[in-house]
Amino acid sequence: MSDTGGWNGPDQPGYPGPAFPPPPVSPQPGVIPLRPLGVGEILDGAFATMRRHPGLVFGFSALVAVIGAVADFALTRSLLGGVRTLQPLGPAATQQEQLAWFSETLRQTAVAGGITFVVGLLTSTFLSGFMTIVVGKAVLGRRVELREVLAELKPRLLPLLGLTVLYMLIVGVATVFFIVPGVWLYVLFALAAPALVLEQSGIGTAFGRSRLLVQGSWWRVFGILLLTGLVTILVTGIIEVPFGLGLGRDSELAQYLGQAVSSTIVAPFAAGASALLYIDQRMRREGMDIQLTRAAAAGQ
Repeated sequence: MSDTGGWNGPDQPGYPGPAFPPPPVSPQPGVIPLRPLGVGEILDGAFATMRRHPGLVFGFSALVAVIGAVADFALTRSLLGGVRTLQPLGPAATQQEQLAWFSETLRQTAVAGGITFVVGLLTSTFLSGFMTIVVGKAVLGRRVELREVLAELKPRLLPLLGLTVLYMLIVGVATVFFIVPGVWLYVLFALAAPALVLEQSGIGTAFGRSRLLVQGSWWRVFGILLLTGLVTILVTGIIEVPFGLGLGRDSELAQYLGQAVSSTIVAPFAAGASALLYIDQRMRREGMDIQLTRAAAAGQ
């Protein structure tokens, strides 16, 4: 393991082999003890990473969230100015006029949704990769520098974006036709992104790694993902509700501002919890706690 190298998989040099009995007292050089984690330790580890590196995490997260919110707001306003001028048709409108009005409203609404989706996809992918690298260093108690994190993230960014799009397509198609297989695939491949970033693997390999790590622990991974999602929804609602309470003509702008603020806090937590869940599964299934302990002791 190195600062720039991936977290070696089972078929890569440096992998310690099968799991060994843990030492009587688990070392904790960073945000988590180096042993298989409990659910609370995973969530607390995500918060601990944010607390230990507040300037880096919240500063970068706020920058990404504000850029995303401004881009979303500006593009939506510029491309959808006409939607605000569309007036409901009266009872005397012909069927053709009603159909034309409905089609235009639907088109502009779809454009707005598409813009929001693309901007959100880009910002969430960027921040997810960033936080995964930060967590990887924080677990070992290493000093985290913005320049180093960005240098490691740069070659992984496009593959991570491709993986994220493919993951959403797989889950989306499966969910549309069969809800249960959609949920199953969502959990089965939930650890692909951390695997791609930390192991520096390809997209196909990352999906395979996630499948292997989740196999046999599907319900546990599902429960942790569900709990993480509930926490993010709760915190998001608490933050965004005050911004949406009657600010008159500026209510739309306030809504975007609320989304930026909530994303600054919630997105790093969700990404950090996902990365720690990946690390936990590797410690449970592959004895990675031994490898991490050696790396932390050697200061690599």
